[in-house]
Amino acid sequence: MIGYPTHLHHRYSTFRHDYATMFGFIKRKQNKSGKATTPPAEAEPVPVASQPASDATTAAAPAGTSDTPDEVKALSESLEKTRRGFTDSMADFFLGKKSIDQAMLDDLEERLLSADVGMDATTTIIDELHNSLSRKALNNEAALHRTLAGVMTAILQPCEQPLELNSKNKPFVILVVGINGAGKTTSIGKLANYFKQQGKSVMLAAGDTFRAAAVEQLQTWGQRNEVPVIAQGTGADPASVIFDAVESASSKNIDVVIADTAGRLHTQDNLMEELKKIKRVMTKLDPDAPHETLIIMDAGFGQNALHQVQQFHD
Repeated sequence: MIGYPTHLHHRYSTFRHDYATMFGFIKRKQNKSGKATTPPAEAEPVPVASQPASDATTAAAPAGTSDTPDEVKALSESLEKTRRGFTDSMADFFLGKKSIDQAMLDDLEERLLSADVGMDATTTIIDELHNSLSRKALNNEAALHRTLAGVMTAILQPCEQPLELNSKNKPFVILVVGINGAGKTTSIGKLANYFKQQGKSVMLAAGDTFRAAAVEQLQTWGQRNEVPVIAQGTGADPASVIFDAVESASSKNIDVVIADTAGRLHTQDNLMEELKKIKRVMTKLDPDAPHETLIIMDAGFGQNALHQVQQFHD
């Protein structure tokens, strides 16, 4: 077990492809003429180098990051297939005219189960829609769409836990983890802006030292939000980078430190051990750090998402 403080909540957050995003995607699939539309792509920011805290750079990649490439590729493709199957299936379900009847509910139930939503959640969704159908509340596709979104939201809301800072912990250290490509760095940029809007001082730690562009990407977010970024070179020890950030934040009376980490699959034991090392190093400065651990994941992964959370927690 990584050993997170037991008195703190563990939040398993996602910023990409959650249910709200999925429904927004479905709405964009058709315009009034019935033709597919594509929203304009957001321009990628041009990385602007900021001054790293140190120039220490090593040529070697972190140990264990390149082992079992076939296994990593296979699992990544499997997770992507699950996510794509869910969003594509639901988008197709709402295309074209539909008869709002029991056959439609049977079709939806099959799609949800095929997308690995799970038996309990699927049963709850279908039962609620069946009740609405019996009350003649589902008289058109818009009502179906609205009711389905409401039921899914109602399932998720009881699990919601606001991210609140404890003023006794300064700096309040947030460790961000997750698999490759989940959106950790982008989420960190959004979190930095969120805390800045609350009047908090923020510092970012570029703990993803494996991916060459990760440091530049985080520095770009730091410049956007006008927050300092502690970074070293590609291949540096991530525990050392994060230690430097927490130490620097303590000396400068910074409120929040948000630490990025390299993407890793929950099956890579050596990389999971690296997270434990990061935890051990931080506790030398603060025995309760990290005060919050966020795992960024794609909600379209179905039951795989729960397994990921359990593995990152253990």
